[in-house]
Amino acid sequence: MVREAVFGILGARVEGARVLDLFAGTGAMAIEALSRGAAEAVLVESSRKAVTILKGNLDSVGVSPGTVMAMDYRAALRKLAARGAKFSLVFVDPPYGKGIVGESAAELARHGVLSAGAVVAAERAARDPLDRMPGGWELLTDRKYGDTRVTLYEVAGTSGDPS
Repeated sequence: MVREAVFGILGARVEGARVLDLFAGTGAMAIEALSRGAAEAVLVESSRKAVTILKGNLDSVGVSPGTVMAMDYRAALRKLAARGAKFSLVFVDPPYGKGIVGESAAELARHGVLSAGAVVAAERAARDPLDRMPGGWELLTDRKYGDTRVTLYEVAGTSGDPS
């Protein structure tokens, strides 16, 4: 239900997008984006067990190109920044209770991996408050679906400092 709602909100923004899926888990969001016409996706996941499942899911659905980075999201962002990678659609869905949505948003901004006009979809527990976001991030929508809270932001520039 949440995935369908997010993609309903995103609409045509998915077509041709360069997708970054931080905390990818099983890869459901990136795989859905690829199936809806995203140009490519980079899936970042630090759990070895989840990476195994994620790679199996990518293989089984036959969507491409999807690149898996089996590492902590901070290390992945450093590598992506060094390559000059830019993304127009980012999914941030850390494990609930970690309280790192704002921290990961700041890391995204600091490393300059977001295209101007990029959309960042953040997911957290419904009871969690909104985090401070980097400057230039405009709140597009904030919705609750049962125990889940989904917040979408549009990034005005290519980077920004937390404000």
